[in-house]
Order: sequence, then C-alpha cells, then structure tokens
Amino acid sequence: MDDLDRAIIMELEADGRVTNAELALRVGLTPAPCLRRVRRLEQDGVITGYHARVDPAAAGRAFEVLVNVDLAMKDRATVLAFEERVASFPEVVEFRRMFGLPDYFVRVATESLQHYESFVTDMLEDVPGIARVDSHLTMKHIK
Repeated sequence: MDDLDRAIIMELEADGRVTNAELALRVGLTPAPCLRRVRRLEQDGVITGYHARVDPAAAGRAFEVLVNVDLAMKDRATVLAFEERVASFPEVVEFRRMFGLPDYFVRVATESLQHYESFVTDMLEDVPGIARVDSHLTMKHIK
C-alpha cells in the first residue's frame, strides 16, 4: 500500500458515495487507474464495505448507553454462548471482548431510558453467565 492508496482510503472514509471520477480528481489520478486501485483494495480486504451514517434520533435509537459486562464464569462454552446471544440483539451496535476488566464493552442504542431498562432487564440480564452489568450514560457526544 502506498500514499495513493492511503489517500483513496481517506477520501472514501470521508465520503463513501463519491464517484470514481471525483475520487480520481481528489487523489490526482485518472479514473481508470483509480478504479483499479479501489477494486484491488476491496479484493485485498482493505476496504471491507460501504456504510450509511444514520441519525440515531431519526431512527428511534437516540438513547445510547456504554455498558461494561463481566462474566461470572469464563469457560469456553459460557463465553461463546454469551457472545452469540448478545451479538444477536438489535439494540447492540458495538460489542467488544476486552483484555482485562471489564470482560466486554457493549454499546447499546434504544429509543429511551425506559426501553433501555427493558432491554437490560428482559434481554441482557437473561443471558446466562453474567456477573455484573455496569451502565454508563453519555453526557455529551464530542466525536
């Protein structure tokens, strides 16, 4: 990967819907070699997809909570079952297994505090193996 590839990636991260002609102009290439580079970056797995940024409030998911979860047992079966179940919840928008504590970081987006409480009570805490759920509410989203 060279500086042109990095420039292409930077432009696509900023605007994934940019046309190939405009992308080529921004990075200083003609369209054909630019498109070849983009296709190669896709085939090599550097570019893994294109996504829409959605306004959480407009989608009914403006209430976001950062959740730390610790497991009571960390045997393979418990860990795999926990990960599969929690990853399947539509309210979970990010899910990471961590080194050290907490065991997991989960970003949850719901419509409201009431919906979040219901999610935790009826879904998350119903998953076997959880020792602790620690919720953090965001005061202000900066970046």
